[in-house]
Amino acid sequence: MKKKIIALVLCAALTVTIMLAAGCSKDPIEGQGASGQSSNPAALSGTLNLNGSTSMAEISNALGEKFMEKNPSVTVTVGGNGSGEGPTSVTSGTAQIGLLSREVKDSENPDSFDIYTIAFDGIAMAVNPKNAVENLTQEQIGKIYTGEITNWKEVGGADAKIVVVGREEGSGTRGAFEELIKANGEAVEGKCKYANVYNSTGAAKQAVAGNENAIAYISLSAVDDTVKALKVDNVAPSEATVKDGTYKVQRPFIMITKKGTTNELAKAFLEFVNSDEGQKLIADNGAVPNKN
Repeated sequence: MKKKIIALVLCAALTVTIMLAAGCSKDPIEGQGASGQSSNPAALSGTLNLNGSTSMAEISNALGEKFMEKNPSVTVTVGGNGSGEGPTSVTSGTAQIGLLSREVKDSENPDSFDIYTIAFDGIAMAVNPKNAVENLTQEQIGKIYTGEITNWKEVGGADAKIVVVGREEGSGTRGAFEELIKANGEAVEGKCKYANVYNSTGAAKQAVAGNENAIAYISLSAVDDTVKALKVDNVAPSEATVKDGTYKVQRPFIMITKKGTTNELAKAFLEFVNSDEGQKLIADNGAVPNKN
């Protein structure tokens, strides 16, 4: 009888030992690698904040929605009122990823960031669909924005005063436009005479859609049937002409993080953006992917 009891105790002890050994095993378990880090995308969790360029909002939202679909425990938020907020929000820690629709300026300390060019975008010159003008030269655009050309009849349109629409200071679209467009051989930066200034791509587009005499520069990805995108130097803005470089009024779409970031969500998101799936989403939303 005692032998049976001893045998049962030994058996139980062996069972407990096996269970403890299994619990302490370093073998991978579901959702984790041998290092204990998640190898299953669904294991990612937390909130990822993107902030900055409004021109990148639509693309960033599309990327964020797909990333959340693949990672149900992750929340991606997209905000901002212009590219200038990208570096400041990353520096302050209110966003893990900054969005800029222009290059990072020297005054923004580019060496403080890891910089990723995710796509390229044409800057479209948008007018009302009823406007008869179809093409402008870069020189004409520059003179319109500096006030040397003030009437549409001077560029082949109706006898009507041109309403010059632009973006707020700090806007990546404005910064890129004013650096790219020249009048009399000089960039129009600091020389533009705006009738109205708006703090988003959507608002600038709406201003043109509602005024037959207005002109605005907007992201090519934002062009729809409410406005007409003019040819510039006889080249229509499109994915193809941005990609081959024949459409000259274009700028990069950039995402930035703190230099050497250890934020796993930010790194995973940027990997997704650079994947074939992410780049296809970028193309589907009107920009030119950075990968060929």
